[in-house]
Amino acid sequence: NSLMSNSSKHTFTFLHGCFTRALHLSKFILQTLLGRSVTSVVPLLQGGTIHMVCRNKDKAEEARAEMVKESGNKEIYVHILDLTETKKVWEFAESFKKKYKTLNVLINNAGCMMTKREVNGEGLEKSFASNSLAVYILIKCLIPLLEKSPDPRVITVSSGGMLVQKLRTGNLQSQRGRYDGTMVYAQNKRQQVVMTEQFAKAHPNIHFSVMHPGWVDTPTIANAMPDFHSSMKERLRTPEQGADTVVWLAVSEAGVKNPSGHFFQDRQMVSAHLPLAWTRSSQLEDQKFMSVMEDLAKSFQPH
Repeated sequence: NSLMSNSSKHTFTFLHGCFTRALHLSKFILQTLLGRSVTSVVPLLQGGTIHMVCRNKDKAEEARAEMVKESGNKEIYVHILDLTETKKVWEFAESFKKKYKTLNVLINNAGCMMTKREVNGEGLEKSFASNSLAVYILIKCLIPLLEKSPDPRVITVSSGGMLVQKLRTGNLQSQRGRYDGTMVYAQNKRQQVVMTEQFAKAHPNIHFSVMHPGWVDTPTIANAMPDFHSSMKERLRTPEQGADTVVWLAVSEAGVKNPSGHFFQDRQMVSAHLPLAWTRSSQLEDQKFMSVMEDLAKSFQPH
């Protein structure tokens, strides 16, 4: 979920497609992971420290071994965490902040799409807990670490599905109406866009961005949207293609030349709304959402 720096200088070299770049600074990366869409590319970053936050230990260790083998970089660490467990997200973030001195890049990539409404042990709907509240808590808790680090960046992997959703603060737990996992996921992804915009305003020293990786051939899409996956199979992107803009935003100089708080696709800053869309929320609605998130996050913070 994030990238972080060591005290000594190293060379970061990332080779993928048409992107070849050497960065003469050391980075420390912390990234929450689901599937392989970012792990398939980040291993090629030489000389940085990478922390992977994953739910499945076996798959995480397998991914780490592959990354070490491909890159020769052994500074890759695995942390096991289920992002649907809100108190444990807090505990992880607080522990991480105490243990490490700097954090250059935070990548929020993990997420879930439920087929039916389920709640975690704390009574929160799981999609919201993982896709929205966990992202909020990780960013909020790790901001002090980011702010004292060189060139700090936060990248959140959203989805183009959010283009059909307007921010809805009154039903965050999806308790009212019929539960549609795809639309709940899309709403969570809209919430991520609003969070990114608001955090960017509040913390100008950190570069925030949110992005759509394109429709990538992942187990999540295959399991949660089987008809879509079947019909689009030949046109879906590879994990490497989906991760390209994430890594570009994380390590390139060009990525941070764009204003903070914006939405990206294919290395381009694009609108977070369709033309003439009804999905725009007011400043008051955005502020109310952030206030609700703050209160909710605090209610689960360990004391």
